[in-house]
Amino acid sequence: MSPRSALKAKSEPIQPEASARPTLLLAWYDRHRRRLPWRAMPGQTSDPYRVWLSEIMLQQTTVKAVGPYFEKFVARWPDVTALGRASLDDVLRMWAGLGYYSRARNLHACAAAVTREHGGVFPDTEEGLRALPGIGPYTAAAIAAIAFDRRTMPVDGNIERVVSRLFAVEEELPQAKPLIQQLAATLLAGARAGDSAQALMDLGASICTPKKPACSLCPLNEDCTARALATQETFPRKAPKKSGTLRRGAAFVVTRGGELLVRSRPEKGLLGGMTEVPGSDWLAGQEDATAKQQAPELKGLSRWQRKVGVVTHVFTHFPLELVVYTAKAEARTRAPEGMRWVPIATLAGEALPNVMRKVIAHALD
Repeated sequence: MSPRSALKAKSEPIQPEASARPTLLLAWYDRHRRRLPWRAMPGQTSDPYRVWLSEIMLQQTTVKAVGPYFEKFVARWPDVTALGRASLDDVLRMWAGLGYYSRARNLHACAAAVTREHGGVFPDTEEGLRALPGIGPYTAAAIAAIAFDRRTMPVDGNIERVVSRLFAVEEELPQAKPLIQQLAATLLAGARAGDSAQALMDLGASICTPKKPACSLCPLNEDCTARALATQETFPRKAPKKSGTLRRGAAFVVTRGGELLVRSRPEKGLLGGMTEVPGSDWLAGQEDATAKQQAPELKGLSRWQRKVGVVTHVFTHFPLELVVYTAKAEARTRAPEGMRWVPIATLAGEALPNVMRKVIAHALD
């Protein structure tokens, strides 16, 4: 079905089988819903704090990866007021390893705003939620539907896949998003909006998977256009990804006995506020000699030793390659301005992004 046909079908009277979709989805969900630490049990009221926290953590991250982080956060900060009163450094430390660190900064800012401006109570409308830091259209719709049962349909990657297959949406993402949003809204039940959304999410996660979907188990299989055409795995249509240009740089790992020299990155920008070892700029085509010239200056430092190999890491918009140099500082050597010594034994508690954990592991191996 082309986008134009899909829109035309949506404007025409809904056929009996189409009108049954929301009911079929909810019946399937009631039998097969996933047990997730942030999800309310049947008959229980959803906690907006847990819904919001999970939605922020799940952005560009898997359920499996998020689970342990979610449990740690709610154990440390059981409600939004507690989180809003925490320090950003503590939040970044707890977030370390989860990636996309701007989410952690927005998480803290949002918790502080809810605490300060709303008395620790989340707004219950999409408009009110979107006014908060770090909450965009999808997250606002997800919280409104799941936590407050507002009749709206958030569309995540799982729902995009289910809907694009059900209606065989030919238009490529991201251009197809508005159409998919319209079609997804037709799957809302008259009540239980939050469960309708979560049913589609679970369907995409467990049945309508990217590869080898289990169509025989799907409650909508008899009504799926892509299944009828045997083209399920070709949806959703996606424009080819553009890979960024490789950037290169150097990382300088300096030890002083059992301590490591580190600094904090600027609050704004990539990995903002996170802890790192000193390093060069990350630039396309940068020569090793140029990068090495940006090494930190300390008195009594041993000669720089280049470690064999490089550390590689892939960010959203570019791949990175770092040469690693190591050196030892004498006892009582003072850290340069803007840097500090931290015990190597306590590095697990530092807000180190994954790329820096790779660098340190490579250097100290």
